[in-house]
Amino acid sequence: MHFYRSPRRLATVCSHLFILMNFLGQLGSVGFGQDWPADRAPQELKIATWNLEWFFDDFKANNRSDVAKEQSAPSREEWEWRVGNFAAAIAKFEPTILAVQEIEDRGVMQNLTKVLKEKFNQSYRVAFIEGFDSGTEQDVAVIFKSGLVEIARREQNNRMFESKEFYNLSKHLITRFEWQQGDRMIPLTLLNLHLRATADAAELRQKQTKLAHEWMRGAIARGENVIIIGDLNVEESVGEVKQGGDGMHTLLGLDTSDTNDDLIDVLERAPADKRRTHLILDKQFDRILATPSLMEGKGGYRFRSIEVLSQWNIRGEGPDADHWDTRYTKDYAERDLSDHHPVMATFELVP
Repeated sequence: MHFYRSPRRLATVCSHLFILMNFLGQLGSVGFGQDWPADRAPQELKIATWNLEWFFDDFKANNRSDVAKEQSAPSREEWEWRVGNFAAAIAKFEPTILAVQEIEDRGVMQNLTKVLKEKFNQSYRVAFIEGFDSGTEQDVAVIFKSGLVEIARREQNNRMFESKEFYNLSKHLITRFEWQQGDRMIPLTLLNLHLRATADAAELRQKQTKLAHEWMRGAIARGENVIIIGDLNVEESVGEVKQGGDGMHTLLGLDTSDTNDDLIDVLERAPADKRRTHLILDKQFDRILATPSLMEGKGGYRFRSIEVLSQWNIRGEGPDADHWDTRYTKDYAERDLSDHHPVMATFELVP
């Protein structure tokens, strides 16, 4: 109290406070507290998905389930072969964003991005949040070149859970990107999914797709740039989607009366004989679903093409029909990388 009764001391305090505020103002003038522009928008936005098939390293001490230990790389040599060859393949098609499934953890993705940088001069960063599939310990991740501003996971609320209409998404990742083009900021929300597998899991998959669409429905209806991507494990091929089927009808937003929350299955734009995404099965498990804004160019990018990049997955003379049995025993020159092919959609920047 006595300190503030002195006019001289009060003046000194005010003087010091003025100097501090002026200093902070100067800091603000060189960047502190300013809104920085987003990363520069690439002319081509290449968005891909690839199930890397049990992308687990040879260190098994951090694995709990028997299946995770059994499916891990049997040796350091085999693991380094996989990392090196996946990196070589990714460097061929150079996605801006790559959503991956069936990976072990952040560590294996950092192994991959390290090789991409050191051997192929391709700079990628990793977006990852651990999921909770304790049975397989498989997870999903995203690697990207630019634009990431936010990553998240979501859970269904109590009312959703009690309704029994939804089923948990144990393997998913939500990423938000922003790019700058002049005075315009171009956002994109991307949901990477790995849904329940096998035909007899259709009912669970239906509930998973309902949950995924519910999470994204508001952003889609507002006309924002949204992509749902990944290994959906749906049995329904392009042109065979029906209500009450395997989940695609729901995920595309076709179950609701509001057409503003609909998505477009980009694989529809591929030639009919070029849509198979699985090495062994004649299936289209791996999909990219996009909002009309991205297909029509209203959101900053316009769809240009989609391709199933089987040429970077199949090695040697042709696809290995015995791949599941020879994944670690077939001769290196003939050994295919994964039981899924990468799928990539390319969008071009709208002037």
